[in-house]
Amino acid sequence: MFFGREKELKEEIIYIGKRLYQMRLVVGRAGNLSAKLDQDNILVTSTGASLSDLKNYDIIKVNLNRPQDLANSRLTSEFPLHHLVYKSFPDNKVIVHCHPALINAYFALYSDIKALTFETKLSLGNIPVIEQDTPAVSRPELVIEALKCNNQVVLKNHGVVSIAQNFKDALSLIETLEEAVKVVAVARIFKKGILDELDKELKETLGSDNIYTMFSKEHIQAIVDLVNKDEYIRNKGKELDLTLELAIKIDGADNAFKFSFEKGEIKKLDFNDNAPFIISAPADIWKLVFLGKLDPFVAVMQGKMKLKGELGKLSRWYVPFSKLFALFKEVSIK
Repeated sequence: MFFGREKELKEEIIYIGKRLYQMRLVVGRAGNLSAKLDQDNILVTSTGASLSDLKNYDIIKVNLNRPQDLANSRLTSEFPLHHLVYKSFPDNKVIVHCHPALINAYFALYSDIKALTFETKLSLGNIPVIEQDTPAVSRPELVIEALKCNNQVVLKNHGVVSIAQNFKDALSLIETLEEAVKVVAVARIFKKGILDELDKELKETLGSDNIYTMFSKEHIQAIVDLVNKDEYIRNKGKELDLTLELAIKIDGADNAFKFSFEKGEIKKLDFNDNAPFIISAPADIWKLVFLGKLDPFVAVMQGKMKLKGELGKLSRWYVPFSKLFALFKEVSIK
């Protein structure tokens, strides 16, 4: 029943509020939560509510198509952001916005996370950071653009926004980022200059001056040529026996490209998706990948890209594939 679903979702929001407080990701009356009830309705925590001790009264049901609901004076000041997220990502189910102390402290000083573990790289990817100069989010459209690249966004000097299909996944992203900051902080105790030496830019000597139409044969062939010239991929490919067939394609498009790897070298390029591993996504997501703004491993983990085949099997070649994906941006697209 509809009432049963609403009651169940309110109980989940109350539970997540307590979890955030227990994990010290919120304090006082900071932060807000929302969840999609159905196509038209969401549940959102009210202004001034304490997430650590939410009551049913603190959770407001809002019909996104009803003007009087949108004008409710009890709505959180961040409601315009919640509203725009659900409008921009209709398949999204939940939003968590909170103010973790360590994350806020780190990103007040640095513009990106220094990923010291493979788990951080795979789970988080590149975290977008939005400049924030007001107590509430005054330009939610910037957050929307950032969420196209990652399901978690940092609001500088303010907090984080995490979106997902369920609260468990949304909370996991925030928890993982908070832990990554802890690791960096401890590493800096061991070696003070560690942050100055990490994540060096890739060499640009193999880049091309040509500009290609995305997913044209010329575009993909240029990537193949670049990959096969890369000594690091070749060496790691031999070491890890990078031998498999992997296809990429745009959702709904007829054309596809299949790479046949043999010990790190692409021996053959075919124009079909007859492969045990297929990565597919809408064109706008692929554009972010080719521009170097979205890591395909992270995109698959967050549901922005689809993978046919087991991610765990691909992960054994995480190191050479990470370099391969990084080379994508060296081939300029229109």
